[in-house]
Amino acid sequence: MILSKHLLLLGFLVIITGASVLLSLLSGSVELSFLQLVGELFRPQDRLEYQVLWEIRIPRTLAAFTTGGLLALSGVIMQVLLRNPLADPYILGISGGSAVGALSAILLGLNSFWLNNAAFAGALFSIFLVFGIANKFGRWSVTRLLLTGVVVSAGWGAVINILLTTSSTNNVQSMLFWLMGDLSQSTVGLKHGLLLLVALLGGLYVSRSLNVLARGELVATSLGVNIDALRLLLYFAASIFTATAVTIAGSVGFVGLVIPHALRMLGARDHRILLPYSILLGGSFLVIADSLARTLIAPQQLPVGVVTAIIGVPSFIIILRSTITK
Repeated sequence: MILSKHLLLLGFLVIITGASVLLSLLSGSVELSFLQLVGELFRPQDRLEYQVLWEIRIPRTLAAFTTGGLLALSGVIMQVLLRNPLADPYILGISGGSAVGALSAILLGLNSFWLNNAAFAGALFSIFLVFGIANKFGRWSVTRLLLTGVVVSAGWGAVINILLTTSSTNNVQSMLFWLMGDLSQSTVGLKHGLLLLVALLGGLYVSRSLNVLARGELVATSLGVNIDALRLLLYFAASIFTATAVTIAGSVGFVGLVIPHALRMLGARDHRILLPYSILLGGSFLVIADSLARTLIAPQQLPVGVVTAIIGVPSFIIILRSTITK
């Protein structure tokens, strides 16, 4: 009975994934019919439709799915690591460090290559800063990690405000779009796909330990789980996933918070099921949100983070009410 329920949910997620990708490829200022889409996929020709599909929409769809999958996976891990249902990938200040790096690159007028590297370098600095402070003198604890992350995040917020207030008008719009999440210039490569695959396989490898850890540290310790080693693995894994996602698309909110809760509400509580399903639903959610961002006020585009917030806030309230009533 449980297996059939999980298979039914998997089938639903596969359909949602396929529909979201199709919606993304068909959405935009240049209209493409389904027949034109199929023709360009299997018999590509050097014309406008080819350029729109292969140079803009397919790379953007892949970037959205990869970013959503990484954020959802990181959200699952953070909620187990911090034992906090409100934890999301940004709670430990990673996005703040990345934002400071990216905004500094925009302020200096650097191109997208240096912007992405600056964002990733800022995220890595924040990762090791939070870990170094939380783990000083070997006193590692979830509470210390969480408090350190909140304080560091507040510090990054102050630096971001300074950068915004001291920047020229031309730079502020680019900075705000990055801060709200933007996929208009995003691309992913083989390394991003490999990271998502490694994340999935690694998550499945430790999924049993995650199931035990979710029941409490005493239970996990009594069953032979090395708590300290597992915490380190989860912290750095979730941090790298988040840093990569932020580098691709900026700060896109609510994906890592809403998706794990939605799947748990649908019955996917076992992490052997929850982790792969999170990638599918998280990726699909962000692909749909990006399609809406491109079409709601076309020909202008909204930052994708605005759309995820519009969808995420009521969705989380519904999930929260449903959880309380149960």
